[in-house]
Amino acid sequence: MMVSHRLYWTLWMLSCFGQYSGQDLQFPEPANGAVGESVVLAPDKPPSTSILVIQWFFTNTPIIRVVSGVTTVNSAYEDRVRLDINTLALELQNLTLGDSGIFRLSVTTSAGEIRSGETSLQVFEKISNVRLIGPEESLIEGNSSANITSEGTGIITSVEWMKDNSPLSPSNRIIFSPDNRSVSISPVQRSDSGEYQCTYRNPVSSETAKHSLIINYGPEEVSIEGPNVVDLGVRVSLSCSANSEPSASFIWRFNGTDTGVTTDTFTIEKTDFTHSGDYECTASNSEVVEEEVEEEVEEEVEEEVEEEEEEED
Repeated sequence: MMVSHRLYWTLWMLSCFGQYSGQDLQFPEPANGAVGESVVLAPDKPPSTSILVIQWFFTNTPIIRVVSGVTTVNSAYEDRVRLDINTLALELQNLTLGDSGIFRLSVTTSAGEIRSGETSLQVFEKISNVRLIGPEESLIEGNSSANITSEGTGIITSVEWMKDNSPLSPSNRIIFSPDNRSVSISPVQRSDSGEYQCTYRNPVSSETAKHSLIINYGPEEVSIEGPNVVDLGVRVSLSCSANSEPSASFIWRFNGTDTGVTTDTFTIEKTDFTHSGDYECTASNSEVVEEEVEEEVEEEVEEEVEEEEEEED
């Protein structure tokens, strides 16, 4: 009879402890927080029955415990934690990098059921002081290379590059460093001119720095616009243009002689036969090279002068 009694007692104990192995508490996705700020850790659905004991742990270190309404806080967390006994939410304030890790919640209900669950927290330093360092020398199309390097503080989990608000993609000329924190362009083309943006990100912050590149080229496609044939005694203007960065400067020559005119327009206030001849515009770019074109205004003025003299005879 003693053996049977002991067997019955053992079965009763197993049955009792079986009812205490409650369901796990479920948490949403892992939490992220910023150094110096606060974060709230809370289960999705607290037990519907009344709770006798609430305990929060950081790994195996107790943080806060509530037993029948009496709260005990670990001195290491004094003035840093708050607990909502209705939602079981733990608010952890003034976060440090050392707060990253596993947090565990355990509760005991009035029915004697023990339920527990855990979640993780990753604390990041906010990103700051992001800047871009680019070339200081003039960049010449087809001849120069450009390197843009980014810098910043904080924990960086991703780096994004944009140009003129569109994603900057790698190519045979555009190469990113393995850590994506610098970009090299070689050789530069005029299409590379624009504003480059680099954004550092982590789950709690982001910051963007900007840098502009100007690619110098030209002058090219230099041309003169104006009449080839003019009447006597009229006002005539010749206009010189060129595709260039920076804007081209101009020199006008007449029959090979410098006129002293350095604007893009050459004006004759009142024509006479001495104005017949070759007009030459030279476009130059202080950053690159120079290119010359010529346009002639001749013969017809002289012919018109001869016709007028014949009519007078």
